[in-house]
Amino acid sequence: MENTEALMIKIMNLYEKYKAVIAYLFWGGVTTVVNIGIFESWVSMGLNYQLGNVVAWFFSVLVAYISNKIWVFTTPFRNIRSLLSEMSSFFFFRLLTLVLDVIITGIGISLLKWDTLLVKVLDNVIVIVANYFFSKWYIFKKTE
Repeated sequence: MENTEALMIKIMNLYEKYKAVIAYLFWGGVTTVVNIGIFESWVSMGLNYQLGNVVAWFFSVLVAYISNKIWVFTTPFRNIRSLLSEMSSFFFFRLLTLVLDVIITGIGISLLKWDTLLVKVLDNVIVIVANYFFSKWYIFKKTE
């Protein structure tokens, strides 16, 4: 029984330590499903994959901003000005990773002729990691 309690305490301590990362991975997964779902739907209708990529990006960034603000980094609402500043910063850094996204899909799909779904999944892994660091270090940083 003592070992079980010690293990539970250890697990709870790890959870507390990595709570933001766990939440980011969960919501990143949701955002990825939104992104890939919209992208694949777009492509399956025979529409341009790069335009579909941008449409999927827009909707997934909306989901990402809301989930990051509320459940991942839990930054408080201070006033409209700070909200707009934070949101502008979020979209700016997401635009940077959209450029990365467009380059990766362009190379993978147009040049290498790889499967669109495979390229989009690999692309999302790289973009999620970059977005996490931008969010943690620049956008949702805690201020005293």
